[in-house]
Amino acid sequence: MTRFLHLTDLHVSHPDLKDPNLHSDTPATLTRLVEAITAMDPAPDFVVASGDLTNHGDELSYELVKELLADLPVPVVLALGNHDKREGFNAVFRDGPSDRPYFHDQILAGLHVITLDTGVPGKVAGAIDAEQRDFLTEKLAQEPDLPKLLILHHPPRIDPAGLPWGSIDTDSTEFLAGAFKGYKVVGILSGHIHINQVIHWHGIPVVVSNGNHSTVDLLERKDMRIIEGTGFAICDVRPSGLTATFVPLSPDRAQLAFIDQERLRRLSLL
Repeated sequence: MTRFLHLTDLHVSHPDLKDPNLHSDTPATLTRLVEAITAMDPAPDFVVASGDLTNHGDELSYELVKELLADLPVPVVLALGNHDKREGFNAVFRDGPSDRPYFHDQILAGLHVITLDTGVPGKVAGAIDAEQRDFLTEKLAQEPDLPKLLILHHPPRIDPAGLPWGSIDTDSTEFLAGAFKGYKVVGILSGHIHINQVIHWHGIPVVVSNGNHSTVDLLERKDMRIIEGTGFAICDVRPSGLTATFVPLSPDRAQLAFIDQERLRRLSLL
């Protein structure tokens, strides 16, 4: 079994910015999350942070993200989202400020992990540009027998009547569907829309996590009501497929009962 964690929408702003657009203390949430991951036994094989690493894309906030993530004892896969700025990210995490998109691939714990940069400067919605389409096609062919895990900040466009800004565009979605034919894709990890959701798309599970900033009230169907709620997903890849378990971080929950391991074993039929 391969286990990895899915974080998204970190929306970190350095405290010096005094960011009026933060819905919660995102540096504190990320600190708490890193501490929780570091204490996990056994440790996950790797961690994915699928975009919107910062709230405004400034170098100071990326430096803080880099500092906070440095304590993780496992590999971290980063992606960019619509709140990110390539110039700021590249200045801190790569070889200097530039507007180059950030897409890459690597093999982790038996998975071929491919990360695309779906951000479109100045837009909220996403897309996959021609350069990255060629990259994806090439990389899929290089490792045809390895199961694939795709990281996209914006999920595929599943519902034509859905939010026009809540996904990659229809053309990019159709490209992905065609590109993946004939390959084993264990899952797609996304964020952007600040909810917990699993979608089955052409037989591929698309796991969307609500992230570390806020969530939205799914019972409010006319307008958008932003509410408290942060978390992440624990993802396990077994021969039977991908399992995603959503873990809430906030708001804090009161303990109602506690059952120790010995009693749990007595209750088991195994």
